[in-house]
Amino acid sequence: MNTNTSVIRLKSSLQESIAELLNGQIGMEARSSFSYLGMSSWCYTQGLNGSGDFFKKQSGEERGHMLRIFDYMVDAGAQPLVPEIKKVDQHYEGLRDVLVKALEQEIAITHSFNNIVDNCHKIKDYVTIKFLQWFLEEQLEEEQQARRCVELFDLIGTEDGGLFRIDKEIIRLKAEDMTKHVPKTM
Repeated sequence: MNTNTSVIRLKSSLQESIAELLNGQIGMEARSSFSYLGMSSWCYTQGLNGSGDFFKKQSGEERGHMLRIFDYMVDAGAQPLVPEIKKVDQHYEGLRDVLVKALEQEIAITHSFNNIVDNCHKIKDYVTIKFLQWFLEEQLEEEQQARRCVELFDLIGTEDGGLFRIDKEIIRLKAEDMTKHVPKTM
């Protein structure tokens, strides 16, 4: 141990088991961010600029989630770990494949957050539960949005310019999502 380390940083209110789970979530969010960036890249190369923009924004949101957990751990006196990200997929069979993989990714993230909260309940870490509440609500929105993208693809179909329309509808979902978080004025 470094003798110059502040005594404040030697103590943490987070139990080691929860810190490990949160570090795992940091890794999951980072991987998700890079995965969305790969999806964005694929969409752009297919001329699906609306979907490319959508997934690039998703990538940024996931990075923001990662940093939010990072900051919480720092504030609690724990050490967040920088994850190692292996190669992410950038090859897809089509837009529907991308959309389904995005939905599967969001469902896996929801399961992970539920697992962390479950473990927090077991050890009565109510502060972390309160912190994670935002993520649980966010995940419901993320899953709904990802599910809607797949639904739009299936409803519109790719015939008669359908892929062009799907691409425009998907980016519109992100614009609608952004307006949900803007406080309403009187």
